[in-house]
Amino acid sequence: MNFLDKVLDELREPLESVPIVKLPEDLQTARQMPIPSDGQSETVRITERTIAGGDGQQMLIKIYEPIHKDDEPLPAVLWNHGGGYVLGHPNSDDRLCESFVDNLKCVVVSPDYRLAPEHPYPAAVEDCYASLKWTKDNYMEFNIDLKRISVAGGSAGGGITAAIALLARDRGGPDICFQMPLYPMIDDRNITSSSLEIIDYQAVWFKANNIAAWKMYLGEIGNKKIPQYAAPARADNLEGLPPTYTCVGQLDPFRDETINYVARLASAGVDVEFKLYPGCFHAFEHIAPDAEISKQAKNEYINALSKAFTT
Repeated sequence: MNFLDKVLDELREPLESVPIVKLPEDLQTARQMPIPSDGQSETVRITERTIAGGDGQQMLIKIYEPIHKDDEPLPAVLWNHGGGYVLGHPNSDDRLCESFVDNLKCVVVSPDYRLAPEHPYPAAVEDCYASLKWTKDNYMEFNIDLKRISVAGGSAGGGITAAIALLARDRGGPDICFQMPLYPMIDDRNITSSSLEIIDYQAVWFKANNIAAWKMYLGEIGNKKIPQYAAPARADNLEGLPPTYTCVGQLDPFRDETINYVARLASAGVDVEFKLYPGCFHAFEHIAPDAEISKQAKNEYINALSKAFTT
């Protein structure tokens, strides 16, 4: 049975329309594809700021917040976009960030972190960690509840999320009430069954791209001891991390590393909730947003955030 035959019927046609990107040869072409802002909500204000990134240089962040507020402090989400650590921009997740604000009445901060290979590890993680600290430091301006700051992201953004949770624990803050690393890119070793079996170019993300992206992201440290903040699957100790929600498609190369991460979190005493979606490929809810399974997945992770903010 080939890859497409395993995909859910409602996801197959949208998947076949996705342009295939092969790394590293297609990297610059993919980056030149415009990612315009597509925010549409009439109840969400989107603003842009420049702040000091992890290297002290100016970095763009996008802020999403309710237009109509009362005096009640709001929870916050630091949302880290995906793209294999080598692609992406906050604009690609405008509608998702708007849905967080509309459904959860929260503030969302999304950084335009530096990308590899020009800026290998630790650039992306330090930029996003700097954004977390900025969110905490500016809580009064946005009326943010310091006890309800969460970190989330998908794919490489999920890997950054897991890394930030480790950094915040090990550096003594900022405090994170919840982490949501969706189908996270957290293991550079490519030794799991799923990382080896997903080889079809139509899978959105596949073995060859994963190997190439990790090589670009790790740069000169690729042949040395890889830090846990670069590849969180390498962390020896997951104790003390915040409650966690994650999900992954059964046809995602990150399936097994996600499952392993969930099992290790549970063994470390971390409250964790997990969903596995049969017949679903990497980032399926973004590729086919109108599919019923995509709506279900999105609703489930929004509900997970909602529970985290109300408990």
